[in-house]
Amino acid sequence: MAKILSVSARAGMAHLIEPVSRALLRLGVTPNAVTVTGTIGVVFGSVFFGVRGHFLIGGIVVTLFCFTDLIDGTMARLREGPNGRFGALLDSSMDRIADAAIFGVLVYWFGKEGDWITSTVALVCLVASMVVSYVKARAEGLGFTCNVGIVERPERLIGIGIGALTTAFGVMWGMQAVLWILAALSIVTAWQRMRHVYQQDQAALREPAA
Repeated sequence: MAKILSVSARAGMAHLIEPVSRALLRLGVTPNAVTVTGTIGVVFGSVFFGVRGHFLIGGIVVTLFCFTDLIDGTMARLREGPNGRFGALLDSSMDRIADAAIFGVLVYWFGKEGDWITSTVALVCLVASMVVSYVKARAEGLGFTCNVGIVERPERLIGIGIGALTTAFGVMWGMQAVLWILAALSIVTAWQRMRHVYQQDQAALREPAA
């Protein structure tokens, strides 16, 4: 199943991201600095969801800083000279922190409002997002490819941004709807990745017999 954000859409975004990435490199900014800054920004925006209840500000901040997830990778690709592997580890670690902040504060906010059903759905989103990322990392560590799934991190962040903005403009069920959709699609994505790796493993087992 194709990703929600198509390859052509991501390629179109790359045309906007590359000039920004080149400008930051000329200023001496490192990809790792962008990674950490993006995480801090997402965590800061998340606070407006769960603590302040300001979905408009939180949605804008989270949506803007989610683009750093594209910028740091582009900067690493464009930067002259060798790139170490630490940046990939830092990026993955910061992504998990940002995801935990977003869904964690939504669990808190809806629980505080007495909406325990939506709070539970937000918790499912949190756990499922971690499983989706872990399955890919573990699969690639075992030598499999795992670049499949309908919902990845960009889709999750954009979805949260849409939910926050619709809620801020009076569609009170906007965030609840997004969380239900993300929970369902994240579970499907985890299953897709597990199935994809299982098929590769079974194919590898059949090769000696063939």
